[in-house]
Formats: sequence, C-alpha cells, structure tokens
Amino acid sequence: MNKIFKSALLLMGAVLMLTSCSDDRDSNPVLQQPESFVLNTPAYAGQAIDLANSQTVNLTWSQPDYGGFPVACEYTVEISPTNSWTTSYAEEVADESGETQCDYYAFENIFSSCNGEISAKDLAKALVVVCNYVDGEIPAEQEVYARVKANTNGAKEIVSNVVKFLVTPYYIELKPADPVLWYMVGNCIGSNDWDNGSGSVGTGLIPLLPMPDADVDGNGNTVLVYAGYFPAGGQFKFIRDPGIWDTQMNYTNLDGDSPVTDEDGDNHNIGIPEDGYYKIEMNTATYKFTMVKYEETTPKVFETITMPGDYQGWDATGNAMTAMGKRDNTETHDWYLDASYEANAELKFANGSWDINWGATAFPLGYGTQGGPNIPVKAGNYRVYFNDILGLYYFQAKD
Repeated sequence: MNKIFKSALLLMGAVLMLTSCSDDRDSNPVLQQPESFVLNTPAYAGQAIDLANSQTVNLTWSQPDYGGFPVACEYTVEISPTNSWTTSYAEEVADESGETQCDYYAFENIFSSCNGEISAKDLAKALVVVCNYVDGEIPAEQEVYARVKANTNGAKEIVSNVVKFLVTPYYIELKPADPVLWYMVGNCIGSNDWDNGSGSVGTGLIPLLPMPDADVDGNGNTVLVYAGYFPAGGQFKFIRDPGIWDTQMNYTNLDGDSPVTDEDGDNHNIGIPEDGYYKIEMNTATYKFTMVKYEETTPKVFETITMPGDYQGWDATGNAMTAMGKRDNTETHDWYLDASYEANAELKFANGSWDINWGATAFPLGYGTQGGPNIPVKAGNYRVYFNDILGLYYFQAKD
C-alpha cells in the first residue's frame, strides 16, 4: 500500500514539474525573426497631397510579429520617387567626391508606435534633394514610394512593404542646415508639468542651445548645451519635435558617469536626486548626452533681461525678454524674444541697466561676456534665446 501511495506521489510530482516547465516556457517567449511587416496603404493614396498647404503626411503600420507578444521597436520612414533603394541621401552627402547620386531619403524621425507623422515641409525638401528639382521646373504631381524600417534589440532590422501615393511638390531653396534644437520636458521644466505641446516652447518646453563652433551636419545635427537649476525629485527627458513624443532621449542615452538617476523604469525619465545647478551637453548626431553638476560660481538670478541696441536708441530698460517657464518661488535663467530687424543692427543683452551686460562679435550664436563688444545682427526675423548662466545666445531664423 505504501508503495502504491509513494508511486502516486511521484507521478503527481512529475505532472507538476511538467506543468511548471510548460508555464515557464509560456511566460518566457522566444524572440523570433520576422521577414517583414505591413505598411498600410494611406486613405489619401488616390489623391495628390498639396505639400505647400499641408502640415504633415501620416503613415500607419502593423507591429512586426516577433513571436506573438508586444516588443518595443524603433521605426524610421524612407521615401523614393522611383521605388529604387540603392543609395541614400546620407551616403550622397558622405561622398566628398560628389559623384554619388541618391535615389531615396531616410528621415531622421524615430517613432516608437505604429504610426508616424512626417512634416510636409521635410517631405518637400527630401524630394528636392532626391529629384534634383530646379526652381521653376517643378512637376505638377510627383509619385512618392514609402517604406518603414523596424529595429529592436535581439533581432535584425526588417523592412516593410512599399506603398505609393501622390503629392504636389514645391521648390525649397536648399542651404546649409541650421542647428536643430532639442527641448527638455518634465515635472521640473517650465511652468507646466510635462507640457509637450506644439506651442509650449517657453512654458512647458525649454530648449538646449547650439554650442558655438560645433560642427553642424547636413541634417542640422550638432552639439547642444544648457545650464540651469534643477530641484531634487525632478524628472524630465528630451524631445526633438514639440508636440511629438516619438523622437526623444532619456536616461538610456546618458554618456558617462553622472549624479542623475533612472526614474520610472518604463519611460526612463531622468531623475534629479539633489538640488543644484547642472550642465548638459548633447550630441544630436550620436544621440548621447552628459549631465554633470555645474561647478563654477553660483549664478546670479536676474528679474529681467533686455536687448538694447542701436535700433532702439540703446535703452537698457527696453525690449525686455520673456522669462521661460518661471514658477512661483523658483529661479529661471532662460529667456526668449521674437524680434524683427528691418536693417542690420548692433545690440547687447543687459539686466535692465548697463551694470551687467553681455556682448560678443559672433552671430547668429555665441557666448556673450560681461562688457563685451556689440553683437552684429543681420536684418531678418528671429526667435532669440539667451541663457544668462552661460551667456549663450542664439538668433534662430524664422520662416
């Protein structure tokens, strides 16, 4: 009887072990390598999109099947006017001989969900460079072929099917790319927590500014810099396009040692463990940044920053800039002003008087120094940014 009882126990144990092993396999799915995935044919495919009068071109796709379970992916969009995919625009730019001609364009936008918005203006520029458009000789309609690439850890890059749609292109004169700004957003940034609105620069979004003398590539990638005060317990991250969360940097892009922490494991928000001033340097070509304590003298806090110049009689109290994202009982060191100059001008930054003023000879960006020379400004329309800790200014040209 005891033998029968023991045998029954052994049988039950074996069944439990098999069940446990099966459960373990089910809870630890194996990543599979798909061959492709589906880019949906857009609803507008039967009509031409007028790029000059549109904001965005939207695409949607299905998630690749990596084994029947959700996988975090990064998606990028490529377009070609001929459905040829042999040479990218990046490869053409990299060829210093000038002999390479691209047949497709890869947008830098990185999407984390199964839909993406491409700026209509960016698409128009892409067609200009790939098609070699000449001003006055733009076709009434242009076929555009699009595909999407997916990347995830542990699997090879895969490419979707190709879809075709029509656009009405227009000519954009190409010039060296201006630096592309990135912005901080979070619960310690600006006056509004996590406010990534398309019009929230200065309230929920604070920009990093281009570092003078840093190289700028053909896509506007460069080194950006920022210095400011961050409170303990604050969390934030970086986004490139106001209003869009897809292209971002967070704690996972940190390069080297830093006193900041990784918060909210799913989103990898950058956490501030200790009150203080911090300096950030970001390389937008490598998608890496550093963030360290600002070890120089404690910055002064200003109630106002102005932009006196010959265009307004050198009145140090006039043309006040707007403080970006000032909260109650907090300090700000970031300022902006939308300004237009009908003729070339000279100006400086000041604290509402001539006691403290910043000047330099560089334009459109530079480090102003106390009592420095007048800044030469070219006629035009600008969004002017100024960080009073670094003395760093940037006249961002407006269309």
